[in-house]
Amino acid sequence: MKLISWNVNGIRAALKNGFIETIQRIDPDILCLQEIRANEQQAGLQISGYQNYFNSADKKGYSGTAILTKTAPLSVLYGMGRPEHDSEGRIITIETGDYFLINNYTPNAQRGLVRLDYRRQWDKDFLGFILNLEEKKPVIFCGDLNVAHKEIDLKNPKANENNPGFTIEERTGFERYMDNGFIDTFREFNKEPGQYTWWSYRFNSRAKNIGWRIDYFCISLKLRPMLKNAFILKDVMGSDHCPVEIIL
Repeated sequence: MKLISWNVNGIRAALKNGFIETIQRIDPDILCLQEIRANEQQAGLQISGYQNYFNSADKKGYSGTAILTKTAPLSVLYGMGRPEHDSEGRIITIETGDYFLINNYTPNAQRGLVRLDYRRQWDKDFLGFILNLEEKKPVIFCGDLNVAHKEIDLKNPKANENNPGFTIEERTGFERYMDNGFIDTFREFNKEPGQYTWWSYRFNSRAKNIGWRIDYFCISLKLRPMLKNAFILKDVMGSDHCPVEIIL
């Protein structure tokens, strides 16, 4: 099984930049998308062999997630069941025979950290959400989690202390997932610096590899025997993020 997660920074823009051809070439069994910024009708996304599930934000042109899967899920859940979090289309969960897969577009703390308090509450509530699901089946969660976990996960850690995505509060929020038995799959196989998934459009950052690793697949410890590999597909263009992949 090949699982892909990708923040596409607008699905309609991605479709104009070869998105369908890219997905057909990569050929994932399940594809999780974040920041689609469109509802299903606006996106007009149809790829042969896949069933689509969309969770769009109430606000037009903002946020949103989608899952494309070759195999029909046993169930689909939209949001985390909390009204204060579920208007922005940030979570879709599908159930398979072996696990729950959660596609998550975590809120950004934003410039000036104006949304940091909300982000801290999100991290707390999301942890409760995944632990509740894990009581029934193991969990995989993936997506743009909007945090670089450790200094190795961004190019300029000292310069970015207390900036959105690298505050102690956000990093601690991510660390709690690890403390509760989840595994950062990429670091199971690659502990090298310079491994990033997002680059600013400014200053030719991607060509210079001045980036952040903020896109993840994390899995329950029970699923570790199924995990065969994890990758960052840094050469796939079409967004300011690149896809990340796991093989089960």
